[in-house]
Amino acid sequence: MKNKKLSLNGHTLLLVITIALFIVLYAGGCIAYGAKGFSHLQTFCNVLITNAGLICVSCGLTCVMLTGGIDISVGALIAMDCMMLAVGMSKGIDAVPMIIIVLIVGLVFGLFQGYMVGYLNIQPFIVTMAGMFFCRGMTAVICTDQVSITEQINATFYKWANAKVTIPFGGYVNNKGKYMAPYVRPGVVVAILVLVLIYLMLRYTKFGRSLYAVGGNTQSATMMGLNTKMIKMKAYVLSSMLCSIGGICYCLNTMAGSVSQALGLEMDAISSAVIGGTLLTGGVGNVFGTFFGVLINGTISSIVKTNGKLASSWPNILTAALLFVFIVIQSVFAAIREKSKNK
Repeated sequence: MKNKKLSLNGHTLLLVITIALFIVLYAGGCIAYGAKGFSHLQTFCNVLITNAGLICVSCGLTCVMLTGGIDISVGALIAMDCMMLAVGMSKGIDAVPMIIIVLIVGLVFGLFQGYMVGYLNIQPFIVTMAGMFFCRGMTAVICTDQVSITEQINATFYKWANAKVTIPFGGYVNNKGKYMAPYVRPGVVVAILVLVLIYLMLRYTKFGRSLYAVGGNTQSATMMGLNTKMIKMKAYVLSSMLCSIGGICYCLNTMAGSVSQALGLEMDAISSAVIGGTLLTGGVGNVFGTFFGVLINGTISSIVKTNGKLASSWPNILTAALLFVFIVIQSVFAAIREKSKNK
């Protein structure tokens, strides 16, 4: 009982640290760049709009990491999804059929990777690295040029991308005396729905609890009667499906397909999960922590852009520093927990 309490307090503390760090970062940005409009609610909404796809991907990756696995193919899969959407619609296929095709591709891709990891017991890093190369290669096979989605190519998708979900509070009056109401795009609504649904799944369903069990101790989970191979496979299927949903949100934001799209996004998703309190060894994590990890990365980028004088490499440098700090904190908690078990 004592060990359980210690473990719970440590993991809760990680989440509290993540939330507190976001509040400090965002408050610091409001204080330093309030005159440039950073304190407006729309700035926060813009962070959500820009990172809607990343939120979906990070939620899926969190589920995989809970099992003790990893998936580095998500950035390449998003690039392939965006290229499929852009090229398909440019050839006259409607938005809805293309979205269905993208989701089916995500399902098949997840099944293949999940089978390799779960049933063939191949290292997740090797499997997903092969998946990353495959998706990048297929993106170039589909088209090597950047393909933009304009209103002439597909009016429906263009309308979705430019739709505004107005927030009834937090607006401001600009220099011309016009009231500017804050808004988000449909991709943000999708991302928040994904976040809530995955949280509920992890907390209240048998499958969600089994992800924690497999990541905590695979041997013990097997002895409890859990089909650990199937659970791991389902985790990768879920990750790829959420990645495809994230790819659609990403495409709604960029309105283009490109071979070089979403480069390094898998690292952004992994760092968001780790900063949010998900252990790399599995068994511990929370998608709301991951969500705040995404917000931290987004806030850092927004501060650098608002400053206008800092090099574009600073967000990566600061994210790397935060990642290092959180990995060290996780290692300390893991050592304390292991020491307590041995007493």
